[in-house]
Amino acid sequence: MSQYSEQLTADLLRPLVKTSWRFWTLVVLLLGVVSLGVGSFAYQVNKGIGVWGLNWPVFWAFDITNFVFWIGISHAGTLISAILRLVNAEWRRPVTRCAEVITAFALMIGAMFPIVHLGRPWLFFWLMPYPTERQIWPNFRSPLVWDFFAISTYLTGSVLFLLLPTIPDFALVRDKTTGVRRRIYAILALGWTGTTKQWQRLESAMQIMAIAIVPVAVSVHTIVSYDFAMAPVPMWHSTIFGPYFVAGAIFSGIAALIIAMAALRKFLHLEPYLHPVHFENLGKLLLMMSLLWGYFIFGERLTTWYGNEASEMTVFWQTQRLSFAPLYWTMVIVNFVIPVTILSFKKTRTIAGCVVASCGVVVGMWLERFLIIVPALSHKYLAYSWGHYRPRTPEILLFVSTFGAMVLLYVLFSKVVPIISIWEMKIG
Repeated sequence: MSQYSEQLTADLLRPLVKTSWRFWTLVVLLLGVVSLGVGSFAYQVNKGIGVWGLNWPVFWAFDITNFVFWIGISHAGTLISAILRLVNAEWRRPVTRCAEVITAFALMIGAMFPIVHLGRPWLFFWLMPYPTERQIWPNFRSPLVWDFFAISTYLTGSVLFLLLPTIPDFALVRDKTTGVRRRIYAILALGWTGTTKQWQRLESAMQIMAIAIVPVAVSVHTIVSYDFAMAPVPMWHSTIFGPYFVAGAIFSGIAALIIAMAALRKFLHLEPYLHPVHFENLGKLLLMMSLLWGYFIFGERLTTWYGNEASEMTVFWQTQRLSFAPLYWTMVIVNFVIPVTILSFKKTRTIAGCVVASCGVVVGMWLERFLIIVPALSHKYLAYSWGHYRPRTPEILLFVSTFGAMVLLYVLFSKVVPIISIWEMKIG
């Protein structure tokens, strides 16, 4: 057991203590991708939001699509990890930290887009519910207030949920390093010595956070769905949007987690710890969410078709047969047909199969958000108010850079924190 423990520690600390040229090459490439987004954002601030493809009546498009998409991806970690902790699933131990990191970084990226959408980011405080002398703010009927409270609460809880179980690992790194690095990790370890009282308090705190974070995570994407459902726009004013958005968020979150785990397994040589059974179990969860997503999308379209309300049917046929039909049916194929076909059979529910299905789901869930927003806004009610939307280069570059930022943050985190919880693996 002692030999296994030493090997485990050496393998999981290797990325922290050894740095190859491949790491720096990847960081430089990712910084280049992120710089494209920073440059496009600076160009937008200088020239105005008119450099985007936004035009009346489509005032939401790529930016709000990205906002909803990344908030959905954030459900990969805290929600999945918390549920697995509460049910005490033993196979979760190598998975939890991989998932929790996605939550924190995806939330940070998603929360950035309302500020980007302002066009004047120096007025970001307009998004905050602060009391004003004219007593017109905070307006608790505004979705901006709901989003602010929901995202800030979720981000705070998620960061705590991520940092709590890292304390023993920080102490381990502290004891294995010297010099400046030792002093930094000593601060992060918060005086951890591994006493019985410290372990009891850590376990209690993690249990409390796991219980508290589940309703917070569910409420966050429910509130995001209210940004749409509270507006009298065709195919938005729906009572199904709350559970529909939550299910979609968990769906895309699991897919992102599978992709991240596969990349970590390959590039950090974690094959002895991230086993095929972990991917198989996550693949089963992804299959379940694919079936649930199919149920929701069918229920939404069926009730719209059966109700036959004129303005909603205009948007309905835009996505089923007309200009948005290619995107819609691509979404159905990659979100439902391909995952169900691959993940329903044990023979194809391999690591490669799960990754292929997950890549399709990530693409499909972004398309779903886009198809909720743009067709409805561009075909509202009267035909004379219809419009068109086509993304321009600044929007596309900013969108691409978010993926670069996500990967960059993930890579840097795995360089300074063990990406698999060492102490949990040892007690498992």
